[in-house]
Amino acid sequence: MKIPREGAAKTRQSLLVAASEIFAEKGYRDTTIAEICERAGANVAAVNYHFGSKQTLYAETWRHAFSESTKAHPPDGGVSSDAPPEERLRGQITAILQRLTDKNNREFWFMQREMANPTGLLEEVLREEIHPLHRRTTALVRELLGPLATDREVNFCEISIVSQCMNPAVARKIREAGSTAQDGPLGIDDVEAYADHVLKFSLGGIRALLEAMGKKQKVRKKLRKQP
Repeated sequence: MKIPREGAAKTRQSLLVAASEIFAEKGYRDTTIAEICERAGANVAAVNYHFGSKQTLYAETWRHAFSESTKAHPPDGGVSSDAPPEERLRGQITAILQRLTDKNNREFWFMQREMANPTGLLEEVLREEIHPLHRRTTALVRELLGPLATDREVNFCEISIVSQCMNPAVARKIREAGSTAQDGPLGIDDVEAYADHVLKFSLGGIRALLEAMGKKQKVRKKLRKQP
């Protein structure tokens, strides 16, 4: 019984790898089960056996690509949970940049295809896999901003930090794919140097918000003291 189980696991893995390559290249609608199975060296019936449908294979393939990406680049960036929040933020920023600029990262192209031609098939896996990463960054931003920050201020900061990572990383990926477009944001040549920049820029913005919140708090205290 051990050999068949190992064989089934190997076939499933081969299907996920082949599907991740082809879905990333062509998107969901232009990919066929037949070409996935041909590349994986598997029988067409293997997709139904292991995944039940093309839709499920698509979702599980993205989950597989995301898992491989986060294994290669852990979300904490290798920074201990006991480290100061500024160090942990740099770790998260570095991890995002490394994931996005990794040439082996297929989840990026999945999302590019999905945004260009939405299927709605990834909503559940995105909630399960991506949302926890956003919550991790949001919690860290709230720690840096303190209890006086509103949910809106925290969310805006999280969006700002992630966007600083996304735009140039996307530009780099697109140029690496052979685009000759000259417009748009420049790519990242030095991930570590850019991670330092994003950290400094973000901490500067957070300090400005803290100063503004402190001033508001002083005004409120003065108003309370007035008869």
